[in-house]
Amino acid sequence: MPPKPAPTHFLCIPLVTPISRPQLIQSLTSFRADVTSPTSFNIPDDAVRPVGTLHLTLGMFSFPSLPLPPAAVKDENTPEDGEAQSLLQQATELLHSLRLKEILASVGTGTTSATGDGLRITLKGLHPMQASTPEKCAVLYAAPVDDAGTGTLQAFCERVRGVFVDAGLMVREERPLLLHATLVNTVYVKGNGKAGKAGNGGKGGKGKGKGKGKWERLTVDARGVVERYEDQVWMEDVPVEGVAICKMGARRMVVDGVEDEAYEVVGEVSF
Repeated sequence: MPPKPAPTHFLCIPLVTPISRPQLIQSLTSFRADVTSPTSFNIPDDAVRPVGTLHLTLGMFSFPSLPLPPAAVKDENTPEDGEAQSLLQQATELLHSLRLKEILASVGTGTTSATGDGLRITLKGLHPMQASTPEKCAVLYAAPVDDAGTGTLQAFCERVRGVFVDAGLMVREERPLLLHATLVNTVYVKGNGKAGKAGNGGKGGKGKGKGKGKWERLTVDARGVVERYEDQVWMEDVPVEGVAICKMGARRMVVDGVEDEAYEVVGEVSF
C-alpha cells in the first residue's frame, strides 16, 4: 500500500483573535517560563508552541500541485477546458460558500442556537496526546470548552468537516474528531531525532544515520506538568470569528513589536 500523501493544508478554527491574544500571551508566557525552567520540568523551549499558532484542527488536506482534469466540477467562473481549477481553489471556494450561522443553527443546542450569539470557546487544562503513556509524551494540548458542555462546538466542527469530506476534498477519518489546541510538540525541537533527553524523565531519539539505530521521537515525562495545569484556563469565553484553510508550516512574524509565528491563511469565512 502506498504511503499517505503528506498534508499540505488544514481546515481549522483560528483561536488567536484581538480578544483572545492578550489572554493567551499572559497565560502562555507564564507557562513557557515555568515548564522550560531547569528547576521545573526542563521541557525544551522550542517544544512550546508560539501564541500565534494556536488553532483547532478540523481536518487535513493533501493537495498535489497538478491541476484537476477538465472533467472536474466547475461553475460559471471556471476557466475553459485545459485551465481547470486546482484542488486548493475548489476547497477555498467551498469554504467561502459556507453559511456558518446556518450550520450552527442546525446543530446548536441550549443558549447557542437560542440566542444567536454564536460560538464561544474557553481553553482549559492540559492533556497528553499519548494518554496511555504520559511518561513518554510528545504532544500536550488544551481542550476547548463551549456552552457549559452542550457539545455544540463538537457538532459544528464535525458538520463543517463533513462538507469537505462529502466533496471529496478531504479523506474521511475513522477516528473521532479530537478538538485540541497544541501547546507543546517535541517535533519542533531543534535536533529532534538525535540521541539525548528532554524534560525531567524525558527521552531522546536515535538518529537514522549509520549505526545509530531506528529514529525515535523525542518525548518528555508529562505527568507532573499535566497535574500542575489540569485546571488552568488559557483563554475564557472568546467568540469564534470563523473558519479558515491554512498552509502547513508556521512562519515567523512580528505582532505589536513581539516576535511570533503563525500559519498562512489561504482562505477564510466569518460568522
